[in-house]
Amino acid sequence: MTIGVILGVLFALLFMGAFAAGAWSFRAGRKGGAAALKVRGSCLLAAGVVLFVLFLLIPFSFRTVEAGEVAVVKHMGKATRVRTAGTYFDFWITEKYEIYDAKVQNMDINASAYSKDAQTMDIAMTVQYQIDTNKAIEIANRYGTLDTLANRILSISVEKAKSTLSAYSAMTIIETRATISPEVEQAIKESVDENYYVNIEAVVLTNIDFSDAFEQTVEDKMIAEQEKLKAEYEKETAIVNAEKELEVAKLNAEARIESAKADAQAQIEIAQAEARAIRLKSVEVARALGFTVTENTVTGEDGINEIEYVIDFENKTAEEIALITEYMKYIEYLSKWDGKLPSTVITDGSASVILPLPDAGTSADGTT
Repeated sequence: MTIGVILGVLFALLFMGAFAAGAWSFRAGRKGGAAALKVRGSCLLAAGVVLFVLFLLIPFSFRTVEAGEVAVVKHMGKATRVRTAGTYFDFWITEKYEIYDAKVQNMDINASAYSKDAQTMDIAMTVQYQIDTNKAIEIANRYGTLDTLANRILSISVEKAKSTLSAYSAMTIIETRATISPEVEQAIKESVDENYYVNIEAVVLTNIDFSDAFEQTVEDKMIAEQEKLKAEYEKETAIVNAEKELEVAKLNAEARIESAKADAQAQIEIAQAEARAIRLKSVEVARALGFTVTENTVTGEDGINEIEYVIDFENKTAEEIALITEYMKYIEYLSKWDGKLPSTVITDGSASVILPLPDAGTSADGTT
């Protein structure tokens, strides 16, 4: 186009110069009667006419195709060849250029559709496509213009989007929109085949709007599900806390039981120790009083060997046997004596020693 403008301006200047010079020379020759001036003026006028013709033919025949475009060249109305980006010389009277945009086209589509459960929805999607530049002549012969082709692609896209969405319920569309969009894209790509001479780059569902009533129903359902999940969570939390408390109570009870068992065992061991101590004291007293004591080794239920003492009471009188008990009481008294002398009572010339009484609730022989 730039070359055509430059040439057009140049031819216009030459034409005007030649025409002006020729007219001046021709008029001067006629007035002065000079044949040479008349001839010169006629030649300049003829040159001006030629330059004017060239101005009409040459500059307008230079055509420029911009980057991202293709031109279908029609010779006397018939598509004959394709021009890509560049500058060409095609006679403008017989060659006509039909410019097609070869860049990726964005087609924004808005339509209404129905779901499987008869819920109405307004869909918005974008279809990106690009014409096959090698098929530009076929596009020109079959569709004439890109607008006609675009309208056809729009109709097919809407039809396939509606058909795909009608196979799903409204809730399914909401929950699986990310997977439905590729299905719509695949359906449109399969329908816009090689007969349309375009390549579908992408199809994106940009928005799906349902009726206000249905959206309110969905919102209420989601709130109910959230409340249900919250209630289940609170229930599970309560169960866990109850189980924790039960486990703590169980552990505390087991601890108390074990403590009680330990206390009981300690009392048993204390009692056993005291019993052994009493037996040993009895043995020592018996030996001090001249009783025969024999020792036998026996194995207990726990597998531990113990020494068993046997006091021989044979040929001993009841008084001698009772003496052991009285001596034991005396030893017990000595173990608890506070250092104070016992009280004495003198009657009829004889003295009696008054021993302190045992604790309340305990008899003189040590029994309760």
